[in-house]
Amino acid sequence: MTLKAARLVREADVIVYDHLGAENVLDLARPEAEKIYAGKEASNHALPQEEINVLLVRLAKEGKRVVRLKGGDPFIFGRGGEEIETLAEHGVPFEVVPGVTAASGCGSYAGIPLTHRDHSQICVFATGHLKDGSVNLDWKALARPNQTVVFYMGIGGADEICRQLMENGLPADHPAAVVQHGTSRRQRVLTATLGTLAAEINKSDIRPPALIIIGTVVTLQSRLAWFKPNAS
Repeated sequence: MTLKAARLVREADVIVYDHLGAENVLDLARPEAEKIYAGKEASNHALPQEEINVLLVRLAKEGKRVVRLKGGDPFIFGRGGEEIETLAEHGVPFEVVPGVTAASGCGSYAGIPLTHRDHSQICVFATGHLKDGSVNLDWKALARPNQTVVFYMGIGGADEICRQLMENGLPADHPAAVVQHGTSRRQRVLTATLGTLAAEINKSDIRPPALIIIGTVVTLQSRLAWFKPNAS
């Protein structure tokens, strides 16, 4: 997290936080600060999104300094836009302090550069879980060569994602990877292909939070992996 974000956490009266925040961030808060958990996992939401939006407005109108703490960048599949829309509608002043989005952080810690002159001139971020629960995306665009595609929240739909990419032109041996608990001491990296990824995820018991990275940049992982989460 940035120094500014750390300062705001230390100054907050209330922290509304997600389950994907960096480890030990809440330790920065003042002992008297109220901490409200509003995390979301697949089919398990501590608070529905609409209730979170209303909660933020209520706390702010009570005159409290409120920090909405998210992991990564709140404007990249973090629902930050939805939340500040509600604040703006109610005349609540706010500021956004972006963090490092998961794709960049996980790719860096896994040894998978998202762009590379020999492999990928385009990087695309996509969600593997739409608001209606489907995975209805522009598959022809996502299956173009010489690009990297990063799927957020795609573990549950990995089989469909791989099938659609192959049906729209990518070969079964196209490289793919999963990064679970990226940038933390629990990080796991699994490399495979579009044809084997879904089975490997099931066999390895990979669960969210995890990102799927598709592209030939994945072939660099074995040589570029520098982070050893289990090292003493």
